[in-house]
Amino acid sequence: MAVKGEESDDLDAEDGDEMTRRGPKKKRGKKSTKGAAVPKNDMKTEDFGNENGEENSSKNETEPRTITQKGKKSKDEALGKLDDEKEKEPSERSLMSDGYCLRAPKAQSSVPQQLSRKEKMDPKWIEEVSLMCHQCQRNDKGRVVRCRKCKRKRFCIPCLETWYPHMSEEAIAESCPFCRGNCNCKACLRCDGPLKKMAELDYLKMKLSDEEKFKHSRYLLQAVVPFLKQFNQEQMLEKEIEAKIQGLSPSELKIQRVVCKKNERAYCDNCRTSIVDFHRSCPNCSYDLCLICCREIRDGHLQGGEEEVIVHVDSPGLGYLHGDKSRSPESSRRKRKLNFPANASSKDHDKSMSGWEANKNGNIPCPPKNLGGCGQGLLELRCMLEENFVLGLTMEVEEIASSNKLMDISGNPQQCCSCLNFAGDNDADNSKLRKGASRDDSSDNYLYCPKATDIQDEDLKHFQWHWLRGEPIIVRDVLENTSGLSWEPMVMWRAFRQITNTNHAQHLEVTAIDCLDWCEVAVNIHQFFKGYSDGRFDSYKWPQILKLKDWPPSTLFKERLPRHHAEFVSCLPFKDYTHPFDGVLNLAVKLPKGSLQPDLGPKTYIAYGVAQELGRGDSVTKLHCDMSDAVNVLTHTAEATLPSDNLAEIEKLKAQHSAQDQEELLEDSQTKNQDVEEKQPSPSSGPQSISGGSEKNEEAEVGQDRSKKISGPSAISGNRLAGGKPAEGGALWDIFRRQDVPKLQEYLKKHFRQFRHFHCFPLQQVVHPIHDQTFYLTLEHKRKLKDEYGIEPWTFVQNLGDAVFIPAGCPHQVRNLKSCIKVAVDFVSPENVGECIRLTEEFRTLPQNHRAKEDKLEVKKMVIHAVYNALKILNLKQDEKSPGHVDEPPSQHHLSHHLH
Repeated sequence: MAVKGEESDDLDAEDGDEMTRRGPKKKRGKKSTKGAAVPKNDMKTEDFGNENGEENSSKNETEPRTITQKGKKSKDEALGKLDDEKEKEPSERSLMSDGYCLRAPKAQSSVPQQLSRKEKMDPKWIEEVSLMCHQCQRNDKGRVVRCRKCKRKRFCIPCLETWYPHMSEEAIAESCPFCRGNCNCKACLRCDGPLKKMAELDYLKMKLSDEEKFKHSRYLLQAVVPFLKQFNQEQMLEKEIEAKIQGLSPSELKIQRVVCKKNERAYCDNCRTSIVDFHRSCPNCSYDLCLICCREIRDGHLQGGEEEVIVHVDSPGLGYLHGDKSRSPESSRRKRKLNFPANASSKDHDKSMSGWEANKNGNIPCPPKNLGGCGQGLLELRCMLEENFVLGLTMEVEEIASSNKLMDISGNPQQCCSCLNFAGDNDADNSKLRKGASRDDSSDNYLYCPKATDIQDEDLKHFQWHWLRGEPIIVRDVLENTSGLSWEPMVMWRAFRQITNTNHAQHLEVTAIDCLDWCEVAVNIHQFFKGYSDGRFDSYKWPQILKLKDWPPSTLFKERLPRHHAEFVSCLPFKDYTHPFDGVLNLAVKLPKGSLQPDLGPKTYIAYGVAQELGRGDSVTKLHCDMSDAVNVLTHTAEATLPSDNLAEIEKLKAQHSAQDQEELLEDSQTKNQDVEEKQPSPSSGPQSISGGSEKNEEAEVGQDRSKKISGPSAISGNRLAGGKPAEGGALWDIFRRQDVPKLQEYLKKHFRQFRHFHCFPLQQVVHPIHDQTFYLTLEHKRKLKDEYGIEPWTFVQNLGDAVFIPAGCPHQVRNLKSCIKVAVDFVSPENVGECIRLTEEFRTLPQNHRAKEDKLEVKKMVIHAVYNALKILNLKQDEKSPGHVDEPPSQHHLSHHLH
């Protein structure tokens, strides 16, 4: 965070008193201007040039800056161009020549040059005479617009044009940015005044009546009850097995309780999934095993412990990335031919686990040392909550459900949404709909797309109708509900709070991802933001597309950018779901304070973009599937114009890329065909060799199709290279339906060698086609997917101010049409708890070092806390306790924990 002394210096001068800056600020101003000419750009250099991140203080009339004779000469030459003004003010020119003064004295009718501090503090002088701009703290930029509301702030015209281009002078005069709470000067961005005002007004807090809380609690319970019952059933089954092993009845069995720290998390040592309550543990080495792994090892097919095969290769160089053989070393072309397994297999893992088996009576021994255990003793059943706590919750919920006190969230299947016409089809003329797909015989081609300012309380049910069916939702113009704080990159950089001044240098260099080879690069934050607006190109004149990685870190977003964090929270629609602290239907906020919280954001996504689909090096977020729900808001866009002399070179490079794709696909198919022939007893023996030849021809045809479809300048609509109109909107989204995932995975496994990832090498292995996050389906591949499997995603353009809701379990990919700043936050809705649990169990089967392996969401723990909190609200409403009511949870200390 910024040092308080630094902020107070800025605030001392912000009132427009024409006071000189005091202390270190003033000294730095002298040093920076001595012997140097005046910079042409009126913008302060601290935004992108000052390594200390400080403002360059400007001198006022009481302390004029001086320059050398050389600087004076260049200044006089500049003044020589203004002949008319020379004739009008000869006395001022003579003073400039004699005193070497940068700023000409004011006219005789102006305020006297020397004013006492008392005179400068006079409210009338501040209101009517002072020219000090609140934004830049300078008084030499000419005309200013004075605020009629506060009568203390004023803004010069250059600052208004630079920092507030969308606000008219009349709007500024009526209420200045400072009064509106969206001033983006450095002092205001780094002070806490606006945040305190928001806190006083409960601007960032949810306000719900007791009746609304009661209604939402009933809805939440109805949605999560099936998963609580399933969780309880799994635990009771393991308890019965343990009772049978010990020769006792389940009611006689006493399970030892594990006490662990509040801010830690327990997880299975085999599959890395989180442990909430019942599990098995070794008394000697503390090896822990979740109940799913216990069931699998008894069934003889334990999963989740295999290691992923990773082969590290060196960068092949920029020549290879662009298909330039003259600059692509032969060694790098050989390296990409390493023989990877096409698909991950658990056979080797099964062999390694063959020595670890459950006993006939159901007991599970501790695994050997090579599997992480000690190989001695048996795994004993343990619990983390009170032994019957989950059972008690389940019984109470069932009792409430039997008395019809829960809401039916499914609704009548025949009940139509207002988006549908009488025939049951989407009403294309409805202003709240946006077309996303063209599937035959489907009623979900149009997406619910309301405007943020039109949303009323009753629209929540409309939202839930679509959300329950796993459909994405788009809310337009959400930024209209905010104070209007700028999301310009320069503004965000000015607002960014360093922890200490001594650490400031480390924040000037950030890590970015180069979308051409998907490798990390270190770049100066100033240079990154310059490329964001102006574009960057490599030595081949190919657009260099960078994505900023984790800036600021999501865990520090609120701390480093507090004003923007508050602005983002205030713009979120349907806050019952999306509010990161108080969302009554957001299960993620139900975890107790002080416990280890999942990292759900908000997170910023800042990346370059171009309108045309390049085919290689596009600004994309590759196909993936989030474990939780998410809402993504597009807060800023910028369009960089491609230089005309680059256009022809880009087209040539695209032709080289296409030729390289055909060559490498042919090599891969020939290699695969040779492998097939080697395994056959005779080269001419029938169908298998024919199949190999067919696959070879198919891959060659794909390469030929790519050459025809992508290399041409008119391949993509909105193609800037062809001289067309600029692309509308900021980002192109593709979101797949959950029911289409099996076919999507089948397509990707079939064609995976046609895709590139690290170092732009063709993919050589697939562990999981979606969770690997190594695929992006181009326009060509989406066409092919529909032709071969009959499926297509919802495809739409996200415009500035659009909030896109992505349901858990829906694979999606994004391509930037312009440079974009997006901010997203994850949440866990009651409707999608089942998908979150399914994905958790899917992730646990991935190899140990897979990027998506660890279960950081702990959705089962969220369900327990959400049920407990909802029961408390229902019981308070009834003003009496149900017979099976649990007075208190075992303790908040034991509801959030870790064993290791």
